[in-house]
Amino acid sequence: MQLHAARLCLDCQEIHDAAACPACLSESFAYISRWVPAPERRKRPRPVSSADAETYRQLLAADTGQPKSMRWLKRGALGLTIVSVAGWLWRRSAGEASAATAVKTRRSDDGA
Repeated sequence: MQLHAARLCLDCQEIHDAAACPACLSESFAYISRWVPAPERRKRPRPVSSADAETYRQLLAADTGQPKSMRWLKRGALGLTIVSVAGWLWRRSAGEASAATAVKTRRSDDGA
């Protein structure tokens, strides 16, 4: 049982980690860490953020400084470009498929 989860039942003084006391089913409790200080759970303290991380934060924060209308305009242009290229590729592949079908049809007509 971990110290930060251990509870003392206020009715029967049973130590448990469940929502209700397993001995008397009481829900009145107090955390043990109230009286027993829990040591730091981490072995090492968190590392201080590096200069690279701060640079990335500034680059990401700079993007939010633009007006919303400009961001929507850029997103719309990008979306339109993606849809246009996808449609062009779709028609191109459909055209190649119909051309291949036409060649097979001509060969079967010539052979018969």
